[in-house]
Amino acid sequence: MGPLEQLAVVAAGLGAGFVMSAIGVASLVSFPVLIALGLPPVVANTSNTVGLIPAGLSGSFGYRRELSTHPRLTIAVLLTGAAGSIAGAFLLLRLPAGVFDALVPWLILFACTLVGLQPRISAWLRIKREGHELGSSRTRMTRGIATLTTFAGVYGGYFGAGQGVVVVAILALGLDLELKVVNALKTLAVLSANVVAGVIFIAIADLDWAVVGLLGAGSVIGGYVGSRVGRVLPPGLFRSLVVTAGVTAAAVMLFSR
Repeated sequence: MGPLEQLAVVAAGLGAGFVMSAIGVASLVSFPVLIALGLPPVVANTSNTVGLIPAGLSGSFGYRRELSTHPRLTIAVLLTGAAGSIAGAFLLLRLPAGVFDALVPWLILFACTLVGLQPRISAWLRIKREGHELGSSRTRMTRGIATLTTFAGVYGGYFGAGQGVVVVAILALGLDLELKVVNALKTLAVLSANVVAGVIFIAIADLDWAVVGLLGAGSVIGGYVGSRVGRVLPPGLFRSLVVTAGVTAAAVMLFSR
């Protein structure tokens, strides 16, 4: 890679780290950049997963006060995300490369749909919550929520783009928590999936270590900054940019075959 390409990867890591903490669609920022640089899709995905681990670490550190408010729930989210990602990582490595190539554009479009519908989902959830009686606060992980967050971890280990949005929807629907706490738990869920899948990828997958290092350098800063401003910054602009970038990347991959 030349200097400009290296700068592009660092910038992708910075943006992905920020979006991971603020919204939860980091891979939609960084993955298309790696594909544009010519990395094979599976190598780009594995390198992207490992390279974004620093973003999850710094973002979770930035949200440490929110994570400490419900310690049992925090541990449950951590464990379910990690458990699911094991299956997702092995699915990525064991399925034929052609299967992944065929699925990636549709996974990106699915994640974009989730991002685009997030305001409507949030509005519906607010209406639903207004119907609850006072004192019926739900703050414990139920079996159903645990199952769904585990499946989100499977998706995170396999591809991951939009995993954070999925986790936000699950937790916001099933629990009565402040949005900043949900965002904190979402960041932790993505981190746990990336760490476990990353360990597997390091052991048995092909990685581009230059890309991993450059992504990590940018993402560690972006993750922390995103956690600091994610509590108050309206996500509308970021949502629009991410959806546009994701749809463009999916269209290019679909029509370049």
